[in-house]
Amino acid sequence: MYATERQEQIELTLAVDGRVSVVELADRFDVTTETVRRDLAQLESSGALRRVHGGAVAADRASTTEPPLVERLQRHSAAKSAIGRRAVAAVADGFRGSVFLDAGTTTAAVATHLAPLVSAGSIEVVTHALTLASALAATPNAALTLIGGRVRGLTAAAVGADTVRAIESMRPDVAFIGTNGVSAGFGLSTPDPDEAAVKRAIVRSARRVVVVADAEKLGRELLVGFAPLAEVDVLVTDAAPDPELSAALSDAGVEVWIA
Repeated sequence: MYATERQEQIELTLAVDGRVSVVELADRFDVTTETVRRDLAQLESSGALRRVHGGAVAADRASTTEPPLVERLQRHSAAKSAIGRRAVAAVADGFRGSVFLDAGTTTAAVATHLAPLVSAGSIEVVTHALTLASALAATPNAALTLIGGRVRGLTAAAVGADTVRAIESMRPDVAFIGTNGVSAGFGLSTPDPDEAAVKRAIVRSARRVVVVADAEKLGRELLVGFAPLAEVDVLVTDAAPDPELSAALSDAGVEVWIA
């Protein structure tokens, strides 16, 4: 197989899996690991991927990559809706109490399916996300608290020291948390330090933590970690985690709900 053919296959694999391993590629193509590394170096120079320890990841999986809100709303919308519907089971069956909704498009799906319970008056919602607050404010009989702060345009969410202090003074019964990455070794992570500080405060304040993340987030590690897996009670996703992450979640006592 010519180098160009190998590189085309590597790009196809990245498009499907998001990452490749040097050792696995060497076995697959029956070439040396040095040959694979040269292929990866050439693909990196053309902007097709980013090399990491042991292999490479897709170019859009850099630790600081964060698409704008409008773009994220259009990605995996069916999966996020299914996750939102499944996650609401955490507050079903006569639940009465407080819920914190983190910012994000998957937590927005939770808010959509949570609306009937909010309208029934059994749930009080707290959020720092302007888009979620706006949507829930239109729900009849809504008990809603919006936490203020400096608004980060990319996520339309309040961040900063004042936001963190306000969250730290609360003790919500259940928190629905969004994340950009869930990994066995790094836990939950996100690209922005300010967002991470807010998420960290939410996780530490809540009595029960429900993480909602589509399968694209599984196995990813972004720049800033904000919680270890041991601080999570439930992970709701749309596909089974890989064996490594599944074992780490089990060891940490995390329930995994597949939507």
